[in-house]
Amino acid sequence: MRTMRRTVDRTAGKVMSMREAVAAFVHDGDTVSLEGFTHLIPTAAGHEIIRQGRRDLTVVRMTADIVVDQMLAAGCVARLVSSFVGNSSAGSLGELRRRVERADPEPLVFEEYSHYGMVCRYLAGAQRLPFYPLRSYAGSDLPAVNPGIRKVTSPYPAADGSTEQIYVVPPVQPDVTIIHAQRADHRGNTQIWGLTGVQAEAVYAAEKAVVVVEELVADAVIRADPNRTLVPAHAVDAVVVCPRGAHPSFAQGYYDRDNAFYRAWSAISKDPERLRGWLEEWVYGTVDHAEYAAKLGEEFWAGLAVGEALSEPVNYGRRL
Repeated sequence: MRTMRRTVDRTAGKVMSMREAVAAFVHDGDTVSLEGFTHLIPTAAGHEIIRQGRRDLTVVRMTADIVVDQMLAAGCVARLVSSFVGNSSAGSLGELRRRVERADPEPLVFEEYSHYGMVCRYLAGAQRLPFYPLRSYAGSDLPAVNPGIRKVTSPYPAADGSTEQIYVVPPVQPDVTIIHAQRADHRGNTQIWGLTGVQAEAVYAAEKAVVVVEELVADAVIRADPNRTLVPAHAVDAVVVCPRGAHPSFAQGYYDRDNAFYRAWSAISKDPERLRGWLEEWVYGTVDHAEYAAKLGEEFWAGLAVGEALSEPVNYGRRL
C-alpha cells in the first residue's frame, strides 16, 4: 500500500468513512450511479451498499459487471440502466442472467442504451437539458425495445428546406453518483489518470457525489498537477479513503487487475447457493473493505503489485 504524501488531516473537509457516506447518501429507492470504465470500478462502495441492506435501487452503470451481479444477488437492485452487461471478457453474470431470462428469483427492469447513448444521457443530466441528440441509433434495434429512445424534428431546416428527424435520449440525474479514483484532497478535488470514462459527467449529473480514493493527499499535491483533476471540489459531497477499493478491477499505478477472480466469477455466479455463500463470506462476513482486503492477504496483493512508470514532470511556470 502507498504511504501518504506529506501530512494530511483525514478529519478535515468532506472526508468520511464508507459506512458514513453510504448511510448519508444512499437510500432505499434511490437512483445510484456507479461509474468507472474497466478501471477504478467502485466495488467497495457496492459492497457497503449490500452490507447496509439498501433496497429498490435503480443502478445506473454503463458497464454492468461483477459488482452489479453481487448487488442483484443481495436484493439491492430493482432496475438496471446500462449499455453493457457481462463479466468483462471472462464470462457471464449468473444472477443478472437469471433475473432477465427467467425472472428468477424475481424480475429485473432492464433499460438498455448504447455506450454513446449513455454518455449522452449523462451529458444531458449534467447540463440540465431535456434530452440529448445523437445519430448512432439509425439502423439499430434498440429503439424498438427501449421507448426512452425517441425522435424529434430538428428546428433547423436544411438548405433545401427539408427537416430532419433525429434520435434523442433523456437525461439521467442520479440521486447520488459514486466513483473510485486514485487520489483527492480533503476538499474533494479528485485526480484520475489512466483509463477514464464518464466519471466527471456522472458526478455533475447527480444531486450528490461520493468520491472513493486510494489515497488522500495534501492540497499542494493537487495544486502541483492541476490538469489531472478530473472532478473539482465544488461537485463533491464526500471523500472516502479506501485503499484497494476497486478490486477486482485495477487502479493505475496502485495495483493490477485480478484476472483470476474475473475468470472464477462465472462459475461462482452460475450457482445461486455458491454466490450467496460468497456474499456471506466476503461481504456480510467482513466489517468493511479494509477487512476484505486483509482477508485476501499480503501475498495476494504482492501478486497484483505494479512497478513504476513515472510521468515526466511538467513546468507550469510562475511569476518571478
